Amino acid sequence: MELHLLDRASPDHHSFNVSHNCYPHFLKVWHYHPELELVSLVKSTGTHFIGDHIERFEGGEVVLIGKNVPHMWLNDEAYFDFQSEDSAEAIAVHFKKDFLGDQFLEVPEAKKIRELFEKAGRGIKFNKLEKGVKDDIRGLMDLEPFTRMIRFIEILQILANHKEYRVLSSSSFLDRFFKTENKRLDKIYEFVYNNFTENINSKDVAAFIGMNASAFSRFFKRTHRKTFTTYLNEIRIGYACKLLLESEGNIAAIGYESGYNNLSNFNRQFKAITKLSPTKYIQFYTQNSNRIV
Repeated sequence: MELHLLDRASPDHHSFNVSHNCYPHFLKVWHYHPELELVSLVKSTGTHFIGDHIERFEGGEVVLIGKNVPHMWLNDEAYFDFQSEDSAEAIAVHFKKDFLGDQFLEVPEAKKIRELFEKAGRGIKFNKLEKGVKDDIRGLMDLEPFTRMIRFIEILQILANHKEYRVLSSSSFLDRFFKTENKRLDKIYEFVYNNFTENINSKDVAAFIGMNASAFSRFFKRTHRKTFTTYLNEIRIGYACKLLLESEGNIAAIGYESGYNNLSNFNRQFKAITKLSPTKYIQFYTQNSNRIV
C-alpha cells in the first residue's frame, strides 16, 4: 500500500485539532502524520491497521496512535453499499507531542503523560474505559479553546493512569518501516524499488549488497518476519493496486507491468494479499469517497 503523509494541523491555528467525523464509511488510506491521534470510535465496524498490527474494530473503542505511526481504518464491505444505512462515526483529536510547549513534558507532574506518549509510538487500545471518559472526549467539541485545552490535559492524565490497555504494534516496527538507520536495509530497498517490475529474486539482491544468498535470506526473514519472496509480492501487488485504481489499463497488462509474466500467478498473488480478485478490488474501492479518519 502506498503511504500518505497527511496534514492534521488545526485549521484554526489552535494547539490541537478536534473533529467529529460522521460519514457513510472511512476511506482505506494507509497514512501517517507528525501529530498524535486520539480516536474515540462512536460507531462502525471494520479492520484497523496500526503499524504492523491488524485487528477488528467496533464502536465504543478508544485508541491513541503516536506520531508518524502508519495506520488505516477500513470499514466492512457493507458500508460501501450505497443503499446501506450504516455510517461510520468517530471523534478524532490530533495534536503534536509538544502542543503545550517544549518544556511541558519535562515537569514531574507530566511524567505519566510523557510515558503515555512513548507507549503510543506502538499504538494503544484502552479497554474497559468508563463511558464518562468517552463523553468527555466528545464534549471537547463544545468547549471554548482554553477550557478545551484544560479538559484535554485532564483526559490525557486519565488515560495515562488507566490500567486496562493493550499496546498494539511490535516494538521494532517503526525502525523497520522508516528504514533510516540501517545502511544495508537502505541498499536492499533501493534495489527492490528500482527493479521490482523485473524478474528478480533474493539471489539478485544478495549479490547487489555483497552478501551470501543463504545469509541474506536469514537476515531478511529475521528483520521483516517474512521471506523476501513474500515481501517482493507485497510490493508488486501494492503497485498493481495503484495502477488498477489510477488507470483504465487491462488487468493482464497491469500484472505484467507489476512484475508478473503469468496472469494466473498474478491473480493468485493478488487475491492472497488483498483477499479480492483484481476485478473485485476495482469494484470495491472505486466506490470510496474522499473521507479519511
